[in-house]
Amino acid sequence: MNLGMEEKYYLFVILAFVSEILGTISGFGSSILFVPVASLFFDFKTVLGITAVFHVFSNLAKIVFFRKGINKEIVLKLGIPAVLFVVLGAFITTLIPTKHIVLLMNIALVLLAVYLLTRFNKPIQQSNQNLYIGGILSGFVAGIAGTGGAIRGITLAAFQLPKEIFIATSALIDLGVDTSRAIVYVGNGYFQKEYVFLIPFLIGISIVGSYIGKMILKRTSENVFRYIVLGIIILTALAQIIRYV
Repeated sequence: MNLGMEEKYYLFVILAFVSEILGTISGFGSSILFVPVASLFFDFKTVLGITAVFHVFSNLAKIVFFRKGINKEIVLKLGIPAVLFVVLGAFITTLIPTKHIVLLMNIALVLLAVYLLTRFNKPIQQSNQNLYIGGILSGFVAGIAGTGGAIRGITLAAFQLPKEIFIATSALIDLGVDTSRAIVYVGNGYFQKEYVFLIPFLIGISIVGSYIGKMILKRTSENVFRYIVLGIIILTALAQIIRYV
């Protein structure tokens, strides 16, 4: 983007804030919107590093604000496979050329968003097998592409959890996922020292964005905002694919 350095960071912080609010409302987590948006400003490996660090704070904020209950059985059955496979996905990013990962990520985001739009009110079957599969897929995709919240959201939707329990359960799983991949990314230099100054902003965005999302969620239909988020994801990812081509 043809912006000065200061303008670039201001715009990035604003869009990250919007992503956090919409991600909280949609229940998918902000990474599904944050990753393609951040890709407009930073190289992809830096995006992976910033996203992982950002979402550690984001998930902690959601756990605090939506602490009415966490389904521990789902956390274990979905969360353990997710944590194991996010590490595998994160290590794979060190082996594959970045430009190919970026293209695959954006294609995957478009396909996933379209899938979510067409099957919006058709949850998958409740079963332990689907929890394990959902954990494996969401963890692996999060490790290699930076975002697996939508896959986790599809899986959790089958169990028809109350909104607060849904978000808190998802956030606790995601905390384990993001902490694990953050260790791999930071260890491989994806989060460079020059971006450390963003951490206070990311913490503030996590807290305020999650709180505002919670307030809006109390008064507004989740479905409307999920459609908005998915529409934005499709447009952003398509723009990235066109730019790549």
